[in-house]
Amino acid sequence: MPPKPKFTKEQIVAAALELVSQQGVDALTARELGARLGSSARPVFTLFSGMEEVRSQVRQAALARFESFAEKAIHYQPAFKQFGMQMILFAMDEPKLYQLIWMSENQQARCFEDIFPELGDTARVCIQVICRDYGLTEAEAMALFKQIWIFTFGLGALCAAKVCHFSFEEINQLLGLEFMSMLAFIKSGRLNQPTPVPQRDGQ
Repeated sequence: MPPKPKFTKEQIVAAALELVSQQGVDALTARELGARLGSSARPVFTLFSGMEEVRSQVRQAALARFESFAEKAIHYQPAFKQFGMQMILFAMDEPKLYQLIWMSENQQARCFEDIFPELGDTARVCIQVICRDYGLTEAEAMALFKQIWIFTFGLGALCAAKVCHFSFEEINQLLGLEFMSMLAFIKSGRLNQPTPVPQRDGQ
């Protein structure tokens, strides 16, 4: 009979999550994880097929931590804007986890629609909130969400990489201006109109 595992999968993922939170995803090696557990790397490979499986589960755990952080936004008005605020505040509080969740290379994704299913339950809640609060169709809500998420992601990336340090008031103003501009554009009915393609000189 094989020996009983010294740690559970949940314990290993929890230790790996804290390792990434403190040192970044590059620090997530079998040796470093074993050291954090006070063990060798053997327990990791007893329960997981390899480090790729560990990283995948750590990303899911990081996303769950973000969603727990963001879910309080549903009680604010306007709720959708507060979801954006929570995303950026998470980037400030947990920059390494923000980088793991949203700034890791994704070779399969070719457009925003490819990554939407990976954004978690918070993204789907946002679509429902937008439809409820602004009277938009689901297609319009998705278009609004896409534009605002990309903008919010950019602000969060600047904070997570410590390129910029925005105050709470600056974040509030930036998100507010972007949201109102996009909402007005969608309500104007111009969303489905073709956008002129700039021509090069001589064409």
